[in-house]
Amino acid sequence: AGQPKNLLYPAGVSDRSDPKIVHLDGLNLSRAWCMFEIAKILPENHAARDMLIASGTRHANATLPHISSGLYEGEHWLASFAVYQLSIME
Repeated sequence: AGQPKNLLYPAGVSDRSDPKIVHLDGLNLSRAWCMFEIAKILPENHAARDMLIASGTRHANATLPHISSGLYEGEHWLASFAVYQLSIME
């Protein structure tokens, strides 16, 4: 109890043609950039830093391959999330 372990793993997107479910790709990217931003401000030896970077990377990797899926439901907006998320990773 008290440990949000589910937040460390990307949301599964079962149907990218579903205009509601595809929002989970956006959730993955926003979680990724938040985790990277938090990790940036933590001291290098902080116990959570590497965990946040690894989790942020998992979240990004779960969605980035799908931002140009050819499906309007996600493609028309996910690219802006991806650009922002990638700019945070630098």
